[in-house]
Amino acid sequence: MDKVNAVPRHRPGGAVEGRILTTPVGLAFPRDVTFESWEQAGQRISRIASSSAWYLGDWLVFGQDRYTDRYRRAVEAVGLDYQTLRNYAWIARKFEASRRRQGLPFQHHAEVAALPPAEQDEWLDRAQREGWSRTALRRALRESRDPGSRSSARVVMPRVNADGDAVDRWRRAAMAANADFEAWIVAALDRAADRDLELVSVPPLAELPAEREFLSLPAVRPAS
Repeated sequence: MDKVNAVPRHRPGGAVEGRILTTPVGLAFPRDVTFESWEQAGQRISRIASSSAWYLGDWLVFGQDRYTDRYRRAVEAVGLDYQTLRNYAWIARKFEASRRRQGLPFQHHAEVAALPPAEQDEWLDRAQREGWSRTALRRALRESRDPGSRSSARVVMPRVNADGDAVDRWRRAAMAANADFEAWIVAALDRAADRDLELVSVPPLAELPAEREFLSLPAVRPAS
């Protein structure tokens, strides 16, 4: 096991007091862990998660450039998700190491990766200066776009076929939240998007760059 934080005090039987431990399948918390230790562990884990995205992106970029005919084999051998790695690599190529901000997580860089370098720097400077979260940066980027642009235009979603019991459950959830059913669905999808894009952000479709081979987007098929 690896140490996350705190100085250990050994108990009989090999147990460790005051230390949060990492295992291959999660964290092991001592009963006497303090709030401060728990909070510090979260901060350290956040830094590790952000750094690991850069590490994996740089790793794949190197493999793509050096071992063009063999890197896919290595990705499969170590059991990593190739789609996620491609997204990381696309962002890593957009920011050489000297332009990566140590004070901002990988996710902030992902939000601006589709912009020209000068605009990337401008937005990252603002995010760092204002202490913006990733959500606040995304909101500011959205508000900066032309209201008539594709990103802000109203779009009709494809029809979705769902089990009747599931739809009834969704309607009851919307009623419990005292929300219009359609508004509740949109809000639920937005929360799901924030969760799934927590580590890496897919650029807006209108801003996808020429080197599109580094980013593969799943197709959305309307229900027949």
